[in-house]
Amino acid sequence: MPEKGRSIAVDEVVLDLEDSVPVAAKDEARETLVEVLGRDGWAPRSVAVRINGLDSPWWETDVGELVSRAGGRIDSIVVPKVEDPDQLRRLDARLTEHEGGARERPIALEALIETAAGLRAIDPIAAATPRLEALILGPADLAASLGLPDSDPEERDEALGFARSTLLVAARAARVAAIDGPFLRIDDEDGLRRSASRARALGYDGKWALHPRQIEPLERVFTPGPDEIERARAVLAALVGDGRGAVALGGEMVDEASRKRAEAILARAEAGSEPTA
Repeated sequence: MPEKGRSIAVDEVVLDLEDSVPVAAKDEARETLVEVLGRDGWAPRSVAVRINGLDSPWWETDVGELVSRAGGRIDSIVVPKVEDPDQLRRLDARLTEHEGGARERPIALEALIETAAGLRAIDPIAAATPRLEALILGPADLAASLGLPDSDPEERDEALGFARSTLLVAARAARVAAIDGPFLRIDDEDGLRRSASRARALGYDGKWALHPRQIEPLERVFTPGPDEIERARAVLAALVGDGRGAVALGGEMVDEASRKRAEAILARAEAGSEPTA
């Protein structure tokens, strides 16, 4: 599976050492990732590694081995079950020790919000360290932490709407990306599309895929369509051409806020010309 990550067309590959690895295989899995990361072919996709939780006995070895032996291939570390900003600060300090100032761009952090405690502390978590580049919703663990009934993935997805809104506001205030967690039913494309559409409508920047077959539907949802692009260009043209701060366009008033939205849409469209997922 890690080897396959070098060939799929996505923005970021997340290699996992946490929940997908049994306790007895933690050391073996870490060695496998170090070996696979040493091979060519990862660019241009970004590479992230989800380490074991900071309450586990493995995380410090994860960080030390990965940074010292494969740090040149790793763009970011995904931190599971973040509940306190001090967790990220502690990891930041450890990364600084291992990097030793040798990297041009420090390894970034991405925080998974997967518990009620994490959701409650999300604002200080989002502001904990300049290394943080994304907040990610972990729907399965969060649902368990909140005591939601074991239900259909799509019903659970809808029930977590308030959590998605909370995470989005924190991410935007901290100027980091907001990423939706995976839709667990890999053979349900319609459910995946509806889940992704809800996240996109809220303003999320992307969504995790669990399986290669989920990539293309996610691209369709998160890449602006022709009508959206045309409208964005029209907004920019109207504001520049008129010379005023607010003008009427197609029966709607557009202004500086409209310009910002239009620029964001065109930036997303440009990024969509490359692999997205």
